[in-house]
Amino acid sequence: MTTLTSHVKRWQAAAVAAIFLGFMAIDQAVKIWVKTHMALHESRRITDWFYITFIENNGMAFGMEFFDKLFLTGFRILATLFLAYYIMRLIRKGVGWGYLICMAFIMTGAAGNIIDCLFYGLIFNDPAWPQVAQFVPFGTGYSTWFYGRVVDMFSFPLFEWDWPAWMPFIGGQHYLFFSYIFNVADACISCGVIALLLFYRRTLSNELKVES
Repeated sequence: MTTLTSHVKRWQAAAVAAIFLGFMAIDQAVKIWVKTHMALHESRRITDWFYITFIENNGMAFGMEFFDKLFLTGFRILATLFLAYYIMRLIRKGVGWGYLICMAFIMTGAAGNIIDCLFYGLIFNDPAWPQVAQFVPFGTGYSTWFYGRVVDMFSFPLFEWDWPAWMPFIGGQHYLFFSYIFNVADACISCGVIALLLFYRRTLSNELKVES
């Protein structure tokens, strides 16, 4: 029984590593392709409800900006380290596969934009529109350590309409649902959190009680 348990723990650790490395690689591959093949703010139609739209931002998931850039980058690093430690504890405790995989996706998403912040300002130039970015010698890019811009690209404008003019505050305004532009790392966080809330609320609640 002990041998079987140790095998399961090794498989869980391997699964977490595969999710982390695999989706980090996909995230960076998509970002680098977009950055080196599209001009900033260029948009390419895939279908009526799916566009590849290249934007950059200094903020958190889905382009939101609330705090200083250096604070955000430091927060991402600390969050990733904490989640890695927490996942190691979960594996040692023998937690179920589903909850563990959700946490692995959240950790991957937290780490996903760190590379952009740390390195993109050092290795990419900042060309004038409509030129595309190119790799430059390390340290000669558009910014310094921690101040690289995060690349977003996925846009799903599912529905849009104009509010009736008689409505207070929003009357006559055009509304687009879903207007956020995001990347693979953002999607990892969202999928992990949604799966937690839908399927593992009891496990999450028990874990929070233990931590407190």
